[in-house]
Amino acid sequence: MRLGIVSDTHGDAAAWETVAALFGTVDLVVHAGDVLYHGPRNPLVSGYRPPALVDLLNRLPYPLLVAQGNCDAPIDAALLNVPFQSPVLFLQYEGLRLLAHHGHQYSRDELLELARRWRVNLCVSGHTHLAQLERCGDLVWVNPGSPSLPKDERPTVALVEEGRVRLLHAATGEVLREEPL
Repeated sequence: MRLGIVSDTHGDAAAWETVAALFGTVDLVVHAGDVLYHGPRNPLVSGYRPPALVDLLNRLPYPLLVAQGNCDAPIDAALLNVPFQSPVLFLQYEGLRLLAHHGHQYSRDELLELARRWRVNLCVSGHTHLAQLERCGDLVWVNPGSPSLPKDERPTVALVEEGRVRLLHAATGEVLREEPL
């Protein structure tokens, strides 16, 4: 199993092209929200081209699952050929139980409790644009950060493969941190 995890692309087609090249051949990608719109608090990045990002995402050769973010509007969902899941996305795939959400509606404690109740192995969060990877008891918590508008100026994504979650620098592929599932 090879699973790409991304969040907060905010309409940046150039960043997505870099991420897609880094992910390579994956079984699927989970996006933790804020796909197309840059949001009123964010600057426009040089790669901000929502129509181009729509085209790239609609032509993906693998499934894309999206948890709706606070900047994802109904018009965004209408343009993409995949539905937004809201407020949480639950996936069971090859023994992995994954819970994804954007991160703006529930507290971390509420989500950890839900993840424990549902026997989740991997909890994916977004929204903060800050990469995070840590073990919380029996599950791994990951925020892939943002490949487009990182708050710490380091574009990041995550990749699940070979029973591990790796937090990656989106531009270089450098492994920044990893945790076993």
